[in-house]
Amino acid sequence: MTEYRPSGGISTHIELDRFDRRILSALAQNGRLTITDLAQDIGLSKSPTQARLRRLEQSGVIKGYRALLDPIQLGLDHVAFVEVRLSDTREAALSAFNTAVATIGEIEQVHLIAGNFDYLMKIGTRNMADYRRVLGEQISSLPHVASTSTYVAMQAVKEDVSGDLS
Repeated sequence: MTEYRPSGGISTHIELDRFDRRILSALAQNGRLTITDLAQDIGLSKSPTQARLRRLEQSGVIKGYRALLDPIQLGLDHVAFVEVRLSDTREAALSAFNTAVATIGEIEQVHLIAGNFDYLMKIGTRNMADYRRVLGEQISSLPHVASTSTYVAMQAVKEDVSGDLS
């Protein structure tokens, strides 16, 4: 079975059973669980839990572990969503845009969109002045950018990347 991957290209699905899904769900809630606690949570012993975890990591289902940071505590609570329209959407232009976007630290997420625009970005900055600087100096000068539209978020109502893994 194949799937579209957000990084581009096609990949093969890994078959996940209920124990794999329980591992993913538990780690999505607390990535610092010990193998002992994880094994206890999913109802297996340590060895098979560790083997499953290693397989999920090596196959790329688990891409890594990180801390969830509070943007408000860090003073990065100005969030804007930006629609980007490109002047050229051939593969070379998309690739050049994708490569350049990866170098801008304030851009938290970028998604290629099927719709009235080409990309949707999530940008985190300290304030409107910082956002205007990032937009004017960096985003607007990305390869093939024809136009942008900005939507400023007033409040994050739900942000959860763990989803429903059942």
